[in-house]
Amino acid sequence: MSVSLDTGSFFRRLEKLYAAWKESSNGGILKKCDAVVVAMGAEDDVVYAKTTTLQTWLVGYELTETVMVFCKDYLYFLAGKKKLEFLEKATKDAPKSLPTIKLLRRERENNSDNFKKLVEAIKDSESGKTIGVFVKDKFSTKFVKSWNAALSEAGFTQVDLSTAMAIIMAEKDENEIKLIRTAASITNEIYSKVFKENIKNVINDDIKVKHAKVSDWIEKALEDKTHLRGADPSLVETCYPPIIQSGGNYTLKFSCESNTNSLHFGCIICMFGVRYRSYCSNIVRTIMVNPTEEMQANYTYLTELEELIFQKLRPGAVLSDLYKAVVSKVKKEKPKLVNQLTRSFGFASGIEFRESTYLINSKNEATVKKGMVFNINIGFSGLINSKATDKLEKNYALFVGDIVIVSDEGAILVTKDKKKAKNISIFLKDEEEESDEEEVTTEKLLGRGARTALYQEKTRQEISAEEKRQNHQRELRNQLHSKAKDRLTNLSSSAESSKIRKSNISYKSRSLLPIKEPDIFDLKIFIDKKYETVVLPLFGIPTPFHISTIKNISMSKEGEYSYLRINFFCPGSNIGKENKAFPSSDEPTFIKELTYRAWAGHMANRGEPPASNLQLCFRLIKELQKKFKAREDEEREKEGIVKQDKLIINHNKAIPKLKDLYIRPNIAQKRMQGHLEAHANGFRYTSVRGDKVDILYNNIRHAVFQPCDHEMIIVLHFHLKNAMIFAKKRHLEVQFYTEVGELTTDLGKLQHMRDRDDLYAEQAERDLRRKLNNAFKYFVEKVENISKGDVEFDSPFRELSFLGVPFRSTCRLQPTSSALINIVEWPAFVVTLEDIELVHFERVLFHLKSFDMVFIFKTYKRKVEVINSIPMESLDPIREWLNSCDIHYTEGIQSLNWSKILKTILDDPEAFFEQGGWDFLEPESGDENNDSDESESDFKPEDEFSGSAVEDGSEDSDEDYSSEDEDSDGQYEESIGSGEESGKDWDELEELARKADDQVEVPGDQQQRTSSSSGQHQKRRHDGGHHHHGGGGHHHKSKKHRHR
Repeated sequence: MSVSLDTGSFFRRLEKLYAAWKESSNGGILKKCDAVVVAMGAEDDVVYAKTTTLQTWLVGYELTETVMVFCKDYLYFLAGKKKLEFLEKATKDAPKSLPTIKLLRRERENNSDNFKKLVEAIKDSESGKTIGVFVKDKFSTKFVKSWNAALSEAGFTQVDLSTAMAIIMAEKDENEIKLIRTAASITNEIYSKVFKENIKNVINDDIKVKHAKVSDWIEKALEDKTHLRGADPSLVETCYPPIIQSGGNYTLKFSCESNTNSLHFGCIICMFGVRYRSYCSNIVRTIMVNPTEEMQANYTYLTELEELIFQKLRPGAVLSDLYKAVVSKVKKEKPKLVNQLTRSFGFASGIEFRESTYLINSKNEATVKKGMVFNINIGFSGLINSKATDKLEKNYALFVGDIVIVSDEGAILVTKDKKKAKNISIFLKDEEEESDEEEVTTEKLLGRGARTALYQEKTRQEISAEEKRQNHQRELRNQLHSKAKDRLTNLSSSAESSKIRKSNISYKSRSLLPIKEPDIFDLKIFIDKKYETVVLPLFGIPTPFHISTIKNISMSKEGEYSYLRINFFCPGSNIGKENKAFPSSDEPTFIKELTYRAWAGHMANRGEPPASNLQLCFRLIKELQKKFKAREDEEREKEGIVKQDKLIINHNKAIPKLKDLYIRPNIAQKRMQGHLEAHANGFRYTSVRGDKVDILYNNIRHAVFQPCDHEMIIVLHFHLKNAMIFAKKRHLEVQFYTEVGELTTDLGKLQHMRDRDDLYAEQAERDLRRKLNNAFKYFVEKVENISKGDVEFDSPFRELSFLGVPFRSTCRLQPTSSALINIVEWPAFVVTLEDIELVHFERVLFHLKSFDMVFIFKTYKRKVEVINSIPMESLDPIREWLNSCDIHYTEGIQSLNWSKILKTILDDPEAFFEQGGWDFLEPESGDENNDSDESESDFKPEDEFSGSAVEDGSEDSDEDYSSEDEDSDGQYEESIGSGEESGKDWDELEELARKADDQVEVPGDQQQRTSSSSGQHQKRRHDGGHHHHGGGGHHHKSKKHRHR
């Protein structure tokens, strides 16, 4: 045999079996036995049997045509030559605490001598009268029959050990749990990528397919390696034929089969499980098509009951108590559904799919233990859809099921998949029925497929998508105004207290002034570092000034003298970054500037020039200022910081952990690696230097997992609710990442495209990407289980992404279900969709290649976020995405001064909304369509097609457009629509432009034309409010010319 025995697992499990045998547990059934006899035939029909389970549990494989006899001091194997070679390793390395292992070779024809040896061994074991067997296991091969005959002749008393062995094997070790997790991951993969996708396509395309056919799709998927998560296909099989049910006929049992009825688009129940190396997993899901509110409510309640089972399934829990707790909840809250509940809520699982010893029902008094694996399944059957229009929709059933592992913290969900009502519901939209017979005939000719699923966002209604979007935006605008008005008017009218700068006192009493210092006694400048004070001599008196009162200091030399100039803060000047007011005083006397002069040359009686003291003071004051500002900055960073709870460390070695991660922002000048651990209530990142950063689950607003499929790094990003301090700065964005492959490439390296080293490197990088994605996904799943819903990771939708410049460089912005993010580049950009009041698009002009996107938040005191230079081709997809998120958007040609706009709103919100609120941003509002007295606009073809015009027009401007620019827009719109110019050639148009320049007399324009007439006739500059050159591309370019 090409396989080898895992002696470690074999000895460990054998020792567990013999230890249970010696104890008086399990009702004493196993202890009554003098020997245990297990015989296995070679029959393909048997899938689940206690004999095969015990063999697989001990040695990892099924040993057909084999007899195992467990005696008190010996363990006998009677098997063929190849199987004995497989088992031979166990005889050499067996610990002394275990019984001696003896191997007997099976003969092809007559095994009577071997049978006699085994019978004698049984008789020599203890009293030799009672043997434990698996009574229900029946094998009909010649070898097993002859062995059973030999046992009958010996006259042993037989006892059934099925329950006793099930209890021994119920608690799974780490290796078993790993195999079950692998099986569950394959099950999840096939459910989401095969079953779900095929069902969506069937429903969307209105395809007629039978239940048995869908079942075949699932079974055939096991032959495709892409769905097996790297597992060997020969070791993967289904636990039972996949069961698909719909159309009113439901049997919520795993013993039924998929029938040949066609799939009905109502309630579709799917049951299937995958075995990997003989260990089972399972998943049960219900997909609802066009469900009523009552059906959705019943399904949501069913998932709540399943969650209750997960909570109650802890070590020490009695299965009957768990069952009764669920039933009592239903009786109390929804008594009508009690009779529709399934008669059991699941069972233990492992090598055997269904272990009846641990069946969750009202009569089972078995106790749950750590390490057990349960197949939880609960459902409602015989439900009535009162709103059904189809006979097949009248009756329906709901069924959900998952695999869980019992741990000290509770049940850990293994088959994790989004199963909320919104995730498993598909809503179909029928086309509007037309009464016209011709249209009905056309529809018949077109055939089936008249419906389409909304999940693909397709529509064939008469109203265009653009009109629907505009109607939806009008509704959102009305809702926005009413909600914003209520929110602002309900704010507290109390004005926010202005920030007054605290007065920094140098010395609280005169006695603290260090008058004994030589510099003070000699009336020199003295720097007191302890009290952060500079003592300056004024009119022969040492006068203290706190370092915070000094604005700046400079040192200069003029001739033979050095000058030290000190500027102070005084009334009328702002202090610091936050523009705090100057402290008030009862008797205000202020000095604005002081200058000290000293001889810079050498003196005969002194070694150093007198000016050296000024240079020393200059340096010391600078250092003191730097320290004081650093301390103030640190205090400012700590303002408003919410104190976090203490991290509860989980000392279990099996906690989720990711190694070799970098953190952003850096906690030191040089970036360094570390590891991230998930504990009971938060994360802890520990660097190789020993620095620790703790992030609690309840402080995480958004958790995002960015796979490395299209990026050079793989990222876990956390957007926090409250800022936290580390590296002496406050941070709302924290991320952990690792690099994939090389971030830079040596272009000077000459290599052939088929270079073998490059091919190997590419393959290695692909393998690394796959391993990293799997490791991070596993970590994310474990964290979601541990946090119990406090942390749910989002992943960005790359298909909705677009390019833009949120900070200084162009990056890819990607939406998630709750935010718009870029976490690959640093600093990270995260905008929560919930906080957005509306989105405004700036510089939306047909001739520009890019536009800007402004986010206005519901908290108007918050500064707007701007994404610059978004390609114009992304405008429609962004509109569609915002519309689908119920976010109102507007657009215009101007770049607005948002700080002034928000300040105006906050000063008088009632007046703002009485005047129309945000309507001024709408394209149809404002002065853009002003009527102008001039019927024609100035036109210059050289300007319109010049390269600089396009470049200048596409550049961002920090200044607002003037009202003159708006007027010019209206004039331009009139000019391009005039029929008089529509048929003229370039020469005629140029002549018209020249005449128009001569007719309009504006003093500013005349002066400009006079100054620019020498040699630059074709590059005339005019005020943008009155003249235009080049049509639509230059009404906002002209302002830029004026400021040059």
